Amino acid sequence: MIDLKTKIINILGSTGSIGTQTLEICKERNIKVNGISANNNIDLLEKQAREFNVKFCHINNSELLSKLKARLSDTDIKVLGGEDALCEFATSGDADTLLTSVVGSVGLKPTVAGLKNKMKIALANKETLVAAGELVYKAKEEYGGEIIPVDSEHGAIFQALLGNDKKDVKRLILTASGGPFFGMKRKDLINVTKKDALKHPNWDMGAKITIDSATLMNKGFEVIEARWLFDILDIDVVIHRESVIHSMVEYKDNSIIAQMGVPSMKLPIQFALTYPKREECSVESLSFLKYPNLSFYEPDIDTFGCLKLALLCMKEGGSMPLCLNAANEIAVSYFLKDKIKFLDIEKTVEKMLSSHTVRRNLSLEETIQLDKEIKIKTTEFLEDLA
Repeated sequence: MIDLKTKIINILGSTGSIGTQTLEICKERNIKVNGISANNNIDLLEKQAREFNVKFCHINNSELLSKLKARLSDTDIKVLGGEDALCEFATSGDADTLLTSVVGSVGLKPTVAGLKNKMKIALANKETLVAAGELVYKAKEEYGGEIIPVDSEHGAIFQALLGNDKKDVKRLILTASGGPFFGMKRKDLINVTKKDALKHPNWDMGAKITIDSATLMNKGFEVIEARWLFDILDIDVVIHRESVIHSMVEYKDNSIIAQMGVPSMKLPIQFALTYPKREECSVESLSFLKYPNLSFYEPDIDTFGCLKLALLCMKEGGSMPLCLNAANEIAVSYFLKDKIKFLDIEKTVEKMLSSHTVRRNLSLEETIQLDKEIKIKTTEFLEDLA
């Protein structure tokens, strides 16, 4: 078996929830951190750069570049800034692994750059595969890089597939917590607030993904992501409130293999870094006595229409998932700024999809340009709505 265990890592999004937990694991497992990148959190980024003695440090907000350079002027750290430097950062130094935990389609170009450099991509940026799954899949096949999923659901499926023949798979079953509004109907969602939506029942995550979980768009994204990660089209979603079964694979003999554990992102992050080996983890062991009852429900796609939209986009293919992602990214940002209501997220995405002309076989440059165009169009729509 090829040794894919991470030895030296670059981290895109080091100051976020996934990034900070990744750094904890790097410290525990003695993985060398070559470079770190953040969007705006310059204080934590500087602290991390010094603590882990990195060689490269990148700030995506180019307006903060000179400030970061001044702060790190007493070190030998090479400081980079701006979105144009993301690819240079991603492939910098001797790193064999790129962990991408940034939010949105900004992760696309550095992911492709990493694959071209035959790096292992520890992928936590699901929007990359939603917006450009076919393009990324082709890059992986052409250049020989590897993609190991960091999402708990995809990490679970990845593990449940190990040692089995893909042609024997009947279907993938993605589990979802149901989010903070499980059991509610649309009339109940009219006046829910940002504070309400950010109260996830089981997971500690960033703001954007927590809102996506509340709308069930996150689960829709994960279905599209799974389609490209595993090249399997038969994918179902089941609501599992306890979040201890992270996902399942059903085989043609009707047996089901599930991966279980406490709801902690450290487990899938560590496995993505140590694969194909398993190593001790600081996360507590799952006690079945704490979970005497495991519940399962059908997702309510009439109340949570974002999941329905995502499933339709996967079926249509082409640039529809890209439009889905771009429109949602802007809509969620407006909701987080208290400019629109919760149900306006779905309304906005549906509006953009209904006016979108599907395009196929896009290049990387065409994909990025179309993403920008849809975001501009969505912003204009929301300015009128707000």
